[in-house]
Amino acid sequence: MQTCNGASLQKLKTKMDDLLIVNNLCKTFKLSPKQQRIEGTKQKTAVDDLSFTARRGEIFGLLGPNGAGKTTTLRILSTLIRPDSGNAFFDGVSVVDEPEKVRTKIAFLTSELKLEDFFTPNYLFDFFSQLHGVSPEVARERKEQLFSRFGIDRFAEVKVANLSTGMKQKVSIVISLVHDPDIIIFDEPTNGLDVLTARTVTDFLQELRAKGKTIILSTHIFSLVERLCDCVGVIIDGRMVACGSLSEVCNGLQLEDRFFELYKEVKGDEE
Repeated sequence: MQTCNGASLQKLKTKMDDLLIVNNLCKTFKLSPKQQRIEGTKQKTAVDDLSFTARRGEIFGLLGPNGAGKTTTLRILSTLIRPDSGNAFFDGVSVVDEPEKVRTKIAFLTSELKLEDFFTPNYLFDFFSQLHGVSPEVARERKEQLFSRFGIDRFAEVKVANLSTGMKQKVSIVISLVHDPDIIIFDEPTNGLDVLTARTVTDFLQELRAKGKTIILSTHIFSLVERLCDCVGVIIDGRMVACGSLSEVCNGLQLEDRFFELYKEVKGDEE
């Protein structure tokens, strides 16, 4: 199994197909007085010496329960927050030292990022295309393709406030891809979606992989990992407890059974 430790990552830096290298990330948050009373401590380690790699043209899944550190990890990778220590490199570009350059290479989508209700999909796509420096001609062609692919055409001039939850998710995905990035980072990509919209999203992720894009996603859904992911990292309490291909991580078991086996190994004494 891939060990996902710092030493192995140093060797992997020479491999051309390793588009993302995450090296010993750590992040601690100070807790509020109320949280301190609940947790019995003044701070929480959300990400604890986390390391892994993701190759070009693969889907890498971060699997773990709520509160495991998945979202914090993706926020670090997306340059929304800085790690306390450690680093991550997208095609050799550091999230710590060159965050602005990293943002040109990635798309980041999370359900916590909301679209402004007043604007329309047309306006938002054009606005973010300009923000990313996409030429009007390229933006127009890309919008036609993506709006058609997700069925947004008929809703292009409808305000976000009047769109369904599924359509809002589709618009969010399309807007995040205006600059045709090489790396797509999704936090719980199907969370809260109906089955039809969720299928549309997962099918599209597979299409992006087929085009050579690298996709990093977090989830707690076993079937999503089994259907989509080439590699998976199991994260519990901010630590990577298993990492590798699905068969390597499962070790002869069903993914759900293997996850709970790992969970018991980590948390058994606390239960």
